[in-house]
Amino acid sequence: MPMKIVIVDDNKTNLMIVEKILRKAGYNRLLKLTSAVELYQYLELDSPNPSEVPVDLVLMDMMMPEIDGMEACRTVLASERYSDLPIIFVTAMGDSNKMAEAMDAGALDYVMKPINKVELLARIRSVLRLKQEKDLRKERDRRIEYELDLARQVQRSMLSGPLQEKDITISSVYRPTFELAGDFYAWYQISPNQYGVILLDMMGHGISSSLVGMYIYSALKDTITGIADPEKVMKELNRRMNQLHTPDSLMNYYFTAIYFVLDTKKQTIEYVNAGHPEGIAIVDQEVKLLTEGSCAIGFFEEIEVTKGVIPYKESARILLFTDGLSEWMEDKYENATDMLIGTLEAEDMQNPAALLHQLQPGWELINPPKDDMCLVLISTNAPS
Repeated sequence: MPMKIVIVDDNKTNLMIVEKILRKAGYNRLLKLTSAVELYQYLELDSPNPSEVPVDLVLMDMMMPEIDGMEACRTVLASERYSDLPIIFVTAMGDSNKMAEAMDAGALDYVMKPINKVELLARIRSVLRLKQEKDLRKERDRRIEYELDLARQVQRSMLSGPLQEKDITISSVYRPTFELAGDFYAWYQISPNQYGVILLDMMGHGISSSLVGMYIYSALKDTITGIADPEKVMKELNRRMNQLHTPDSLMNYYFTAIYFVLDTKKQTIEYVNAGHPEGIAIVDQEVKLLTEGSCAIGFFEEIEVTKGVIPYKESARILLFTDGLSEWMEDKYENATDMLIGTLEAEDMQNPAALLHQLQPGWELINPPKDDMCLVLISTNAPS
């Protein structure tokens, strides 16, 4: 659609001169107004339902009665809807201080009277090119934001939902930053008495780490249900991560993780901690930290893995979390792990959201954390 230009000047002769110059140059979508009030009305500055911006450029006289161009410029650009609207002053005022003030008010350029046709058209072309570039960038940003939002929805839909069976309950709190998250969790029933649970934290943030995370996530179910054993699962995930590495790649991706298999019949927890913050297990009222394991996944082609085994007789509660939680807690507590252990021991909690509320009342209303924050709480009771 051709550009639309609004000309604002209380002098009708000036309006006619500018209109004639623009029409001869091929600008035919023109609107002439004689005051700032008319401009406000046309732009519907007081409208509660903003629509498309109805103008591409404003040419405005600086010296007008009641409301001068300077005030009008500030008022229009103060509106979120018109904050990027280009304004060029057309003025007889030659004071350099006033010109500087005009630019400070938000105008992009100015033309002196008497009007030089070549200069006016050159400045209009320059400003309209700038506006076109801004519009293209805003459209691109809107498209990217839409695609990121869609990616966030896809990412969230892949996460396991709460699980409540006769002998086991699994629930989570997942609070990503504004960016795409690098934290993933999943749990699968391997057999009638076995459950595989994994929490991983991909290196970095944003699109690249999220895509790598989803690549690994796509392999989790078959790997966990098909292999089950924590040592072999971690080695298989490490093999998959190494498939992403190429000789000319600028960055090697890796992730930390805790994966365990809980067997409610044998009453055992077999786990591997691959460079992740220590998980906390409270088994039969005794605290155990999930420390055995390996380095982070993806660092090396071959990794040494040590599997930890924790038996229990009556009950077990296991809390897994990413480093976003400990970093969030360090602003308030000196030792995040000790505080988490104390809270778990003092309260028979089955829900990680309740645990967070105990640590920080109203935590869900606080601004998003600096890093993705994820907790997974698993509670089990021995079969009766």
